[in-house]
Amino acid sequence: MFSKVLVANRGEIAVRVMRACRELGIESVAIYSSADKKAFHRVYADEAHYIGKADPRRSYLNIERILEVAKKAEVDAIHPGYGFLAENAEFAEMCEEEGFIFIGPSPEAIRIAGSKVRSREKMTSAGVPVIPGSPKIDSVDDAFEWAEKLGYPVAVKASGGGGGIGIVIANNPSELEEAFKKSKKLGESYFKDSTIYLEKYLAKPRHIEVQIIADEHGNVIHLGERECSIQRRHQKLIEESPSPVVDEELREKIGELAVRGAKEIGYTNAGTFEFLYENGEFYFLEINSRLQVEHTITEVVTGIDIVKYQILIADGEPLHHDQEDVTFRGHAIECRINAEDPINFYPRSGRIVHYRSPGGIGVRVDSGIHMGYRIPEEYDSMISKLVTYGETRREAIARMRRALYEYVIEGVETNIPFHIAVMNDEEFVKGNIHTRFVEERNIAEKVKEYMAAFRPIKAKLDEIFMESEFTREEISAITAAIDLYEEEERLGIEERIWEAIFSLGA
Repeated sequence: MFSKVLVANRGEIAVRVMRACRELGIESVAIYSSADKKAFHRVYADEAHYIGKADPRRSYLNIERILEVAKKAEVDAIHPGYGFLAENAEFAEMCEEEGFIFIGPSPEAIRIAGSKVRSREKMTSAGVPVIPGSPKIDSVDDAFEWAEKLGYPVAVKASGGGGGIGIVIANNPSELEEAFKKSKKLGESYFKDSTIYLEKYLAKPRHIEVQIIADEHGNVIHLGERECSIQRRHQKLIEESPSPVVDEELREKIGELAVRGAKEIGYTNAGTFEFLYENGEFYFLEINSRLQVEHTITEVVTGIDIVKYQILIADGEPLHHDQEDVTFRGHAIECRINAEDPINFYPRSGRIVHYRSPGGIGVRVDSGIHMGYRIPEEYDSMISKLVTYGETRREAIARMRRALYEYVIEGVETNIPFHIAVMNDEEFVKGNIHTRFVEERNIAEKVKEYMAAFRPIKAKLDEIFMESEFTREEISAITAAIDLYEEEERLGIEERIWEAIFSLGA
């Protein structure tokens, strides 16, 4: 078993990985940027090292610097979390070259998964149905030819894209040339890959993904599906497991497709095969060669710790479960709590002045923040992942409504009102959802109504802070004073002060 693991990430996912390490008796090593000197993951780890300035290119994307820290800390393995370098084949390769185990799939599997063109070819070879589409497109003329074959509307996609980036819809020929240029530019800018291709655009599909786990001994199992159809700008906001439309027979079918696809590319460790579902048909969409944000809900309904499995597989252990050992119980929902405008989804930054997370039966909160913490503008604005569990979907929804009611975050705007609006939407409750749900149901207008209705309730909840030992002004004064201590040699002083502040939100 590994004795020490470096977590090459930040925030809640860094804490999540470190928790698994702690349960396995493994020491964890954190890295942190100048924006994260007061972050919880730095304090939670057994050991922490400054990595660079806030700019991700100088810190969490700085491969050379991360490997320097790994050598200094004498770690056995590196876990990339998700985002940043998690799907960077070069990083995985360099880890291996420097003698560290990369806790994730092989560099070759990452490369295949990272190219939508190559992964489509592999899935076709494995007999996994893919959305009708083209090979890579080299010119606008080729794009017009394929668009005519597929029929409008078409989705012009960057081959290396992810998170909805690089997808441009062309509804007719007059929009295609501009879509071609824009997708190509986005692919080059974000992924250093200008390769694009065309797919038939499905107007209102359901986005359903399958979690797989594969060891290094040829064993592959799936852990069921997750429904991820509640999105904004092709980015997920709410996920649930199981999907309201998937029965046992369909689960077995789509799970078998994912397992077959994983074996086709020699995939190992944890991964996700994503599909679109429309009119009774499943189509392969892409492979995520990393831990997913929403792995939490699969853990809740299966009882299987996916992050522990990642570590054990990387250490050479075989799977402890056969497919027949995997059972599914109840229903789980995850809401991504972000610091953002709940109507327009513009990201927000700022200091959290008051914070109280929800609790009670069937509630899980994965976060890396605390009272007094400043949400940095340099990174993703996720505050936490709020998960509820129920024996039925309706019970899970009811618990999510209650948990959202209990969640108090002040000092920065959040999307909690958005989640309240969705949880109370009658079509969502019925399970009638798809990727255009937020726009079609005009959720933005409903958010405004809930924001107005929630103000008096929020005022009542805020009363719990009125007589706390530290007032808003006192907390602001303390955090302002701590901001003065930016030099590396002052970190010991910072730690003692922030330990006292952490205790206020306990």
